[in-house]
Amino acid sequence: MAMTIHCDIVSAEEEIYSGLVDMLVATGELGELGVSYGHAPLLTSLVPGPVRIVTQAGEEQVYYVSGGFLEVQPGVVSILADTAIRAHDVDEAAAEEARREAEQALSNQTGDFDYGRASAQLAEAAAQLATLRKIRNRAGRG
Repeated sequence: MAMTIHCDIVSAEEEIYSGLVDMLVATGELGELGVSYGHAPLLTSLVPGPVRIVTQAGEEQVYYVSGGFLEVQPGVVSILADTAIRAHDVDEAAAEEARREAEQALSNQTGDFDYGRASAQLAEAAAQLATLRKIRNRAGRG
């Protein structure tokens, strides 16, 4: 039997996942990182994108987080996310429309334009779409 670590993925609204996992992969400020049993304690901020877990049963699950923090303690890994949703629940059409709108806003700047907000919206929409593409590629449908 493989060594497992307890994982909690929590958003501001609800707990998304809680259980034993063999591995968790997320994207922190300095790049992608994997966490499994015995990982050194760590605290890092997360960038918008996919979080992948491999459950104790060997099943792979993908979640989308819009940012937040990942904390590793002995035997426990926690993700405290601003927004976290199951990747299958991401609305691809809405994410694509949000990406288009943000790109249009960035190209048509006016005097009261909020560049930071438009950039953040574009980054979030792009991360959601990248999460969906990652799921399709793993399923062989990409």
